[in-house]
Amino acid sequence: MMLFKKVDKLVALSVLGSVLLAWGFLVGLDALNAFISEVNDVGTGQYTLSKAVVYVLLTVPRRSYQFFGYSALIGGLLGMGTLATSGELTALRAAGLSKLRICLSVIFALTALTALVMLLGETIGPRGEQKAEALAMTAKAKDVTIGKGGSLWARDGANVINAKHGRTRATKNGPSVELQDVRVFEFTAQGQLGALSLAKTATHSGGEWSLHDVRRTEFSGGAAASTTQAQTQWKSALDPKVLAVSMIHPEYLSASDLSRNIDYMQRNRQDASSYQIAYWGRIFYPLNVLVLAFCAVPFAFGALRTGGLGKRLFIGMALAISYYFFQHAVVSMGAVYNFNLALANALPSLLLAALAFVYFRRYA
Repeated sequence: MMLFKKVDKLVALSVLGSVLLAWGFLVGLDALNAFISEVNDVGTGQYTLSKAVVYVLLTVPRRSYQFFGYSALIGGLLGMGTLATSGELTALRAAGLSKLRICLSVIFALTALTALVMLLGETIGPRGEQKAEALAMTAKAKDVTIGKGGSLWARDGANVINAKHGRTRATKNGPSVELQDVRVFEFTAQGQLGALSLAKTATHSGGEWSLHDVRRTEFSGGAAASTTQAQTQWKSALDPKVLAVSMIHPEYLSASDLSRNIDYMQRNRQDASSYQIAYWGRIFYPLNVLVLAFCAVPFAFGALRTGGLGKRLFIGMALAISYYFFQHAVVSMGAVYNFNLALANALPSLLLAALAFVYFRRYA
């Protein structure tokens, strides 16, 4: 028992140190790239260099959550490679510890850190991302802002537009914007409300806006007259590219926010697949991280005598990239063919776990 505790401590110190180093490097590199991109927008509206710095800093928690999985894999390989190079991994094997037991020590070390990252991704990360987008949008486009909960407010001449939700879709002609629960307040020259249009959705296609399932109420004197239309053209100068930038990506929202959006869209018979994919990705995040790290660590045992640190790092990165594309392909196919998205998200990790089980039964 004492040996096991010493083994866990030895592995944890080596692995966690390497994970933190890789994590800091990846997040810092991504933040630097984002800052360089934001510098190009400095001078647009009231967007200054200081606001660009604040914007990037607010997105660091989200970036930390996003890159932790790759950091855990690469750091695990680096940490085990350090033990292999120093001969400590050979000593542990000579003491009778199996590969499975040593790999479990790596997972024990990563579990607590993964739990903290999950908490970060559910609290500070989404809030920081929303504040960052609101800051940038308010500074760059004075007529567009993001309200509490991610709702969109915009001014279009004498009109004021509010949309409860919004999302973008990739098309051949660029990003297509769809707004849900749209309210268009039309004011007269005297500042009085002249008409109110309530639409289920608003879409931009072919250079024109369209309102769907519209109820328009016109106010005249002390009377109000309402009309309904399935679809009508909406003459608006709102720039869809600006709105696309202001939309919070579903994968950046917390699980609770995603759950509320899914429930709302399903009640209104709207397509919630993008939010469901992001939601189940959140739920299975710790499983994906730990299974991927667990399956990558055995590569460190293949070069105990010759070192091969560069080779191990390359194998780890290749595994991470391959797994990333494989998982996204499975999830995308699940969404297209209406498979259970929870199963689609869990399937890649289960397959990896099955391969790891076969490996340890034969070689551990």
